[in-house]
Amino acid sequence: MKRRDFLKVTGAGLAASTAVAAPAIAQSMPEVRWRLAASWPKALDTLYGGCEYFCKRVAEVTDNKFQIQPFAAGEIVPGLQVLDAVSNGTVEMGNTALYYYWGKNPAFTFGTSLPFGLNTRAHISWLLFGGGTEMLNDLLKEYNTIGLPTGSTGAQMGGWFRKEIKGMDDFKGLKFRVGGFAGTIIAKVGGVPQQIAGGDIYPALEKGTIDAAEWVGPYDDEKLGFVKVAKYYYYPGWWEGTGQGHNVMNLDKWNALPKHYQAAIETASRDTFTWVTGKYDYVNPPALKRLLVAGAILKPFPQEVLEACYNAANEIYADLSKSNPHFKKMYTSLSAFRNESLAWMQVAELSYDSFMMRMRTRT
Repeated sequence: MKRRDFLKVTGAGLAASTAVAAPAIAQSMPEVRWRLAASWPKALDTLYGGCEYFCKRVAEVTDNKFQIQPFAAGEIVPGLQVLDAVSNGTVEMGNTALYYYWGKNPAFTFGTSLPFGLNTRAHISWLLFGGGTEMLNDLLKEYNTIGLPTGSTGAQMGGWFRKEIKGMDDFKGLKFRVGGFAGTIIAKVGGVPQQIAGGDIYPALEKGTIDAAEWVGPYDDEKLGFVKVAKYYYYPGWWEGTGQGHNVMNLDKWNALPKHYQAAIETASRDTFTWVTGKYDYVNPPALKRLLVAGAILKPFPQEVLEACYNAANEIYADLSKSNPHFKKMYTSLSAFRNESLAWMQVAELSYDSFMMRMRTRT
């Protein structure tokens, strides 16, 4: 009898605890629907594909309770207005390159790439461990937003030119589509920078509205068809030793999320970095070969051009550091880390890659 009474009491207790637990679990996993506005057209299946991958990962780790729907550039807002749309609450979040908004504050360039700054590995290291993300979020807070790094393109190319660049004289009056803050350097050496969203570059280059354009690298450049209207393909893209993207969330919406949903966004953003960067490293080499077959003329920028742009960049950084506290703080931090990183990369990465390249040419 005692055993039967115990089982009855235990069963009643389990039933009661289940009744309590079920609504508690439901409350901790609310259904949330967000929209994500991207700066990329759907044709760019690595940049926009990274947005789709990110949204899928968030849904997976929240048992589909937290759904984020991605929208390509132009579907809700134009590609260069994503930060504004997130800031004013038109959408809950966006995926963009922060240097598009350097006109609001030049310090935004540190989110994507400082010209003559860091490569991809060093940049993500600085963002995650060198205080870069915290400093950027101090700036983003002024726009009622918060950001997390997502996919990076890796080091980018120097772009497509209708005419050969032999020296600095060829930059005089050159109408050059170039992303973000790098345009200030192009202007200082005599060029005419143009900031145009990805989907609008080809027609501008085709019609002669611009003389040259850079975008990302071989895989995306091939998709956008630049080789058809400009043959000279230059490297390196000194303004983007990396091309770091960011997820940017409306700060009020972010603060209203359950902590584990915030963690889902953080986790999925890190996963997306690996997905986007890994894919670019895989698809760019064969794409470059195809572009050469299609008629691209691959050329390095002349040393004269690189040195003139480098000197111009340092003059601009010195001036901005005097007047812009955000810029000064980030530049001081990034420069110190760059010096240490370059020394380490030369000892390890550069020596290894250089040896492997020499051996490759022998076989």
